[in-house]
Amino acid sequence: DSGDEEPTSRSDRSEIQGTLKILVSKLDDLGTCNDLIAKHGAALQRSLSELEGLKVPLEGGEKIKAVNERATLFRITSNAMINACRDFLDLAETHSRRLQRALQYEREQRTHLEETIEQLAKQHNSLERAWREAPTHASSTSSAPTTSQRSERVNKEDASDEDEDTEYFDAMDDSTAFITVTASENTQYKRSQSNLSGASGGQASDWNQEDHMSPICNDVSGKEPLRHRKSRTQIPDKPNYSLNLWSIMKNCIGKELSKIPMPVNFNEPLSMLQRLTEDLEYHELLDKAACCESSLEQMCLVAAFSVSSYSTTVHRIAKPFNPLLGETFELDRLEEFGYRSLCEQVSHHPPAAAHHVISRRGWTLRQEITVASKFRGKYLSIMPLGAIHLRFHSSGNHYVWRKVTSTVHNIIVGKLWIDQSGDIEIINNTTKEMCQMKYIPYSYFSRDVPRKVTGVVTDSGGQAHYILSGTWDEKMESAKIIHSSEGANGSEGKQKTVYQTLPPKLLWKKYPLPENAENMYYFSSLALVLNEPEDGVALTDSRLRPDQRLMEEGRWDEANAEKQRLEEKQRAVRRRREAEATGALDEGKNYEGYQPLWFHQRRDSITGEANFVYKGGYWESKEREDWSMCPEIF
Repeated sequence: DSGDEEPTSRSDRSEIQGTLKILVSKLDDLGTCNDLIAKHGAALQRSLSELEGLKVPLEGGEKIKAVNERATLFRITSNAMINACRDFLDLAETHSRRLQRALQYEREQRTHLEETIEQLAKQHNSLERAWREAPTHASSTSSAPTTSQRSERVNKEDASDEDEDTEYFDAMDDSTAFITVTASENTQYKRSQSNLSGASGGQASDWNQEDHMSPICNDVSGKEPLRHRKSRTQIPDKPNYSLNLWSIMKNCIGKELSKIPMPVNFNEPLSMLQRLTEDLEYHELLDKAACCESSLEQMCLVAAFSVSSYSTTVHRIAKPFNPLLGETFELDRLEEFGYRSLCEQVSHHPPAAAHHVISRRGWTLRQEITVASKFRGKYLSIMPLGAIHLRFHSSGNHYVWRKVTSTVHNIIVGKLWIDQSGDIEIINNTTKEMCQMKYIPYSYFSRDVPRKVTGVVTDSGGQAHYILSGTWDEKMESAKIIHSSEGANGSEGKQKTVYQTLPPKLLWKKYPLPENAENMYYFSSLALVLNEPEDGVALTDSRLRPDQRLMEEGRWDEANAEKQRLEEKQRAVRRRREAEATGALDEGKNYEGYQPLWFHQRRDSITGEANFVYKGGYWESKEREDWSMCPEIF
């Protein structure tokens, strides 16, 4: 809020003036001291002169003369000191006025720059909206040259030169850039007749085709009748409460975000456990991957699944509730989609959540995520720490990857927006195959599509087989590599490999947001039902958290009061545990700290890290309707 600057400048000016007043008063004190020194010095010299006139021994007269000289020197030095202080004050006043003018100029320049940046941001948003509202025009203009070039090539009927019609990608490097030229159908036909296995022709398509799936997988993805429970499709609209973000955040720069008391105005009515469960929105990608006969094709679908978890974040700038220690969240979709998911908050400082999902369609996913976040003044960095493990039951393929850094920009000036950036590796620890993914950070000066993601799938020997490309908020495609060759040097002098590929196939595409999503925190269809009350859940389930429920209902003042009560209750429990631990230590006894109910810590054989893994018992307790072991956290 630039309105805060004016009081600040006034306080700076008053502080400088106050300092000058103090200097003036000190100088007056020094002047008084100087007058006293001069007065007493003169009296001392008169006394010494009178002593010299007395008849005293020769030795005594010399001592009196030496004292008189020292007194004179002391008076001269004192006068010099007073003059130096007066000169210093004059200089300070002169330079202070000069610095005040320079400071005022800098303030005016900064205000002007902020206004310019804000205006540019508004113009940029308007241009983006205008561009998105006319996608048909953009696609038709961009595809026209390609169509004419393709017909021109077909008319030439140059069957010998296959490379002309083949799609090209630059190899992945630090600045990962891929160039696409659509292959023509006659080239695809010739490629399919060659020794290149797995080359499939036709138009761009998705992964439901038989050349990528076993028959069982086709049944799972498209033909299996699904049972859907009746779930809600809307929640109360978000209230229009104004709040000055900067007035709260300016004292929090550099602090751990989880330790800052935040009003619910910055939250969305979901907990971090529910946000973690949103990773399963595109679970069908894993259902398809479980049926893939090729582990490399399976890797492509796993990579698309890893990207899909960010699809709902493009508009989701609100902060989820920090779960209380021992808080859980279940999502039981065994009958509808074949999986069961359980999350538990296993640690509070640092905040850590453990997640376990098992599917009857052939896969198990687990992860432990610790979120480290830092407020840097202009932006907020969110760094998820911890690995995600995915294992397919039939093949035994075990994939491991990590999440990238999320950044919320324009915390102070302009419209808030979120970006994902960083490099990750998805590793199949069974076959040693790898997918290197690059989330390219947004740049105003870049010609790349915003939110771009690229990737290369390689086998255990490092040979590339698939190129992945797309955006983390819309879709991902894969293209099979049929040939690679050394290309020209890149912008940084590095030699790039040119990949010749078949046309891309659609791996994943984002579902459209529900109607009126902009007034419902931009929740997806899955997010809308995550906080819907369900019978039979554990007493620690996030759906039962009162402050979150009050916020969802639009009662934010009550939600803030309830949030403070829950946090204070949690702090009191922590203080009691710390006192018990201290008492046990004093008595020489062992003290076992807090232990989660449904997860226990084990060292992972692949990453070597100590992780919380599901130890069982939750779903059995649900069937028995026995939650007597659950702590009372709400």
